[in-house]
Amino acid sequence: MRVVLATHNPHKVAEFAQIVASTRPDLEVVGYDGPEPVEDGVTFAQNALIKARAAAAHTGLPALADDSGICVDVLGGSPGVFSAYWAGQKKDAVANLELLLDQLHDIADPHRGAQFHSTIALVTAEGAEHVVEGIWPGRLAHAAAGEGGFGYDPIFIPDGQDQASERTVGQFTDAEKQSQSHRARAFRALVPLLAGL
Repeated sequence: MRVVLATHNPHKVAEFAQIVASTRPDLEVVGYDGPEPVEDGVTFAQNALIKARAAAAHTGLPALADDSGICVDVLGGSPGVFSAYWAGQKKDAVANLELLLDQLHDIADPHRGAQFHSTIALVTAEGAEHVVEGIWPGRLAHAAAGEGGFGYDPIFIPDGQDQASERTVGQFTDAEKQSQSHRARAFRALVPLLAGL
C-alpha cells in the first residue's frame, strides 16, 4: 500500500521511511511533489492536518503529515510550532540552533528541560482524519555535539541515559534515533489506524 508523506524535507522522508520499514514493511512511503500549503495553524495538530489534507487532495492517496518541533520549558514551550523559523523565515537550521543556545546561555542544567514533540496527521482519500502525538523528553546541552540527525538534534539530550555516557541525538546512530524519537513514538500510535486502511 502507498501513502504519501506531505513534506518537501528530505530528512523527514528518510526518517519516516526507516521508521515505517521497521513497523509496517508492507507500507510504501512516497514523497510529495505538490504545492506547499500555508501552515497558518497555531498548534502542531492544526499544521499537520493542513499539510495532510493538501497532500491527500493533490495525490488521491492516503496522506501522512508530521508537524514537530522542540519545546523548551523555560521558554514557555517555545520555539514550538515556530521551531523551523526560530531565527527567521529562511528556515536556517544552524541559525535556529545557535539562537536557541544563545538565549539559554546562562540557564543552569536543572532548568534546561525540553521535549521534542511530533504530531502526525493521517488523512485518507475519502476524507477521514486522525491525529496522534509523540513526545520525547530530555534537556538541552550547552553546546552542539555530534554530526548525526538534523535540526536541534545536536543539542538535545534525551532522558533515560546513563549520566556518565550521556549523548545528544546528534551522536545517536540512525537506528537508535528511529527507535526512540518523537516521530517513532507518534508513528507507533498511528500503526493501528494504518492497519484499517
